[in-house]
Amino acid sequence: MQQYFVHGRAPQEGLVTITDKETAKHMFSVMRLQPDDEVVLVFDDAIKRRAKVISKEDQTFELIEDLADMVELPVSVTIAVGFPKGDKLEFLAQKVTELGASQLQAFPADWSVVKWDSKKLTKKAEKLEKIALGAAEQSKRNRIPAVQLFETKTAFLQQLTNFDHVLIAYEEAAKQGETSQLVQALSKMQTGDNLLFVFGPEGGISSAEIDQLTALGAKTVGLGPRILRAETAPLYALSAVSYAVELKGN
Repeated sequence: MQQYFVHGRAPQEGLVTITDKETAKHMFSVMRLQPDDEVVLVFDDAIKRRAKVISKEDQTFELIEDLADMVELPVSVTIAVGFPKGDKLEFLAQKVTELGASQLQAFPADWSVVKWDSKKLTKKAEKLEKIALGAAEQSKRNRIPAVQLFETKTAFLQQLTNFDHVLIAYEEAAKQGETSQLVQALSKMQTGDNLLFVFGPEGGISSAEIDQLTALGAKTVGLGPRILRAETAPLYALSAVSYAVELKGN
């Protein structure tokens, strides 16, 4: 069943009109929904609701029932990466959404090659938000991950206090054979915790950045013995988080 996100609160009377032009166009022009067709609508409360098309012309749905379907990670995971080259941020926006991230951040790291001003960052963020929306619908998420691009590293560092845990994927730790810090950190996670996972760009994280981050309470962790690409490491980390907090067995 198709799923769509609708901004705002679910109406009390059970009828909702789709006012967002892009969403309505996709529903009725691209997917060609007809009266009595059913979809899943997700409002800002993250509750999925089964809905039926009442009027194609008025773009109106009747809400039928709430669905007990919650697929969000029990911890909130923000993926932060130093500005990477090419379309890697677009790739990450899609994939970290599928893997359950609550937010994607990017910042100008010491070894970032690309340089974006505020105007370019605004356009980039808008593009990434659309990608995250599409990926959230496809993967049946209850929430759309937020996107935040920082113009300065200082601004990025200043918001570290918003998180319960800050982990840095550090290549040197992996080279030195460190294998326990990630397991230990994830074993301490409590439901509802906010985790920030920091990754460098293609060149990695500089020693100066490690000093800055650890001075603010961040911990370095290795991601196994193999050196991962900038766009691969966040996916490994999210998979590890899912294994640690979701796939516990009986």
